[in-house]
Amino acid sequence: MPWLKLRLRADKERAQEFADALENLGALAVSLEDAGDEPQFDVGRGDTAAWKDTWISGLFPIDSSPQTLFDQLAHDCALATLPPHDVELVPDQDWARVWMEQFKPLRFGQRLWVCPSWLTPPDPDAVTILLDPGLAFGSGTHATTALCLEWLERQALAAKSIIDYGCGSGILAIAALKLGARTAWGIDTDPQALAVSRDNATRNGIGAELTLLAPEQLPAGLQADIVLANILAGPLIELAGRLTAAVTPGGWLVLSGLLAEQVLEVSEYYVKNFDFTEEIRGDWALLSGVRRAPTG
Repeated sequence: MPWLKLRLRADKERAQEFADALENLGALAVSLEDAGDEPQFDVGRGDTAAWKDTWISGLFPIDSSPQTLFDQLAHDCALATLPPHDVELVPDQDWARVWMEQFKPLRFGQRLWVCPSWLTPPDPDAVTILLDPGLAFGSGTHATTALCLEWLERQALAAKSIIDYGCGSGILAIAALKLGARTAWGIDTDPQALAVSRDNATRNGIGAELTLLAPEQLPAGLQADIVLANILAGPLIELAGRLTAAVTPGGWLVLSGLLAEQVLEVSEYYVKNFDFTEEIRGDWALLSGVRRAPTG
């Protein structure tokens, strides 16, 4: 039996509200996907949308009335007008199988893989992170995450300490530890992200070597050999003092999540302490630099 797929577009703030409304209207399945160019690994519990711009889809029986459903959704969400939306007729399928087949292992550098847990890691001798996709998981990894993973893969991390500021799913801290780092702190303002990070760490055999905290819980004066911040340009500017102070003299600061056109603006807040090297991938950038020792 074919199905009707109702789809509408929302910003991050309302995506989950629309998803809940579709479920309340009787959708057999609800999914969220990137409506722009921002695919990500799972960063939140409860299928929380991870993107600024999101498509929310609900699957309904073929005899449903799309107009009635859209009208009811507008009423339930107090919408004067519906955002962009459409309806699609989809054939009957083994939805679990189709969903799982979308995801493949991804390699970063020469020896680091990210692999869904139901697949066999391609290289038994490589370093593999098991990371299962959820509904807030895109079809691939965002360029900034890839840049950070590839940067980590190139480093000699043995005995190093790591701070992952804005850890999301915990993927960068977990990667660093599996690549040889001694200890890591994952910092995030979102309690859901910290919970997901813990789940992912447990799945990957990571225990007490990873500490997960809200920013206000970070011990005063804590410094690490490498500080990673894969967030947005605005927070990178706002946190410049805090991130700089968290890097040991001679340690590395890695900034990402910013657009190539924002490199100059962001780097101005760090030039007193760092000489950055930049890497560009498409529209996105990564800055990495060693903290200079204090002078005078």
